[in-house]
Amino acid sequence: MKAIDLYQRNRLMLATVLLAIAITACSPIDASHGYIPDEEMVTKLRAGVHDRDSVAALLGSPTSVAKFNGETWFYVRRDAERIAFFDEKVVAQNVLAVGFDEAGIVSGVRRYSLADGQELEMVERETPTRGKELTVFEQFFGNLGRFTNQGGGPGRE
Repeated sequence: MKAIDLYQRNRLMLATVLLAIAITACSPIDASHGYIPDEEMVTKLRAGVHDRDSVAALLGSPTSVAKFNGETWFYVRRDAERIAFFDEKVVAQNVLAVGFDEAGIVSGVRRYSLADGQELEMVERETPTRGKELTVFEQFFGNLGRFTNQGGGPGRE
């Protein structure tokens, strides 16, 4: 009777451990990447007053710099969630865009969220190339016999 109780006890313990592993594996893993400056720091920025150096001193280095008609600094923060082995799902994204004019003075500050973004679809087409398609053997043996000893080489006259 003790052997049966021990067997049932081990099965119960094993089931408990497996359940704990399953719950842990299926719980979401949160990840945050990037940096958005505090709102009080951003409110100190004034268009037409601050330059690149003062923005860097106040907000820190940008996540990304883009050049369009002038320059724009982006501060990006992305919060994502992953469950087990599935792809990461973006939960929140905030972007602070600080625009500069050609003289390097702040021209405007804009904020974007995940709702402002657009999903892009990749095009799966291939550009056809014109010409003859050669097999491996044709490529390998194709140049045999095409070279001659007539003229052109160093030391030959």
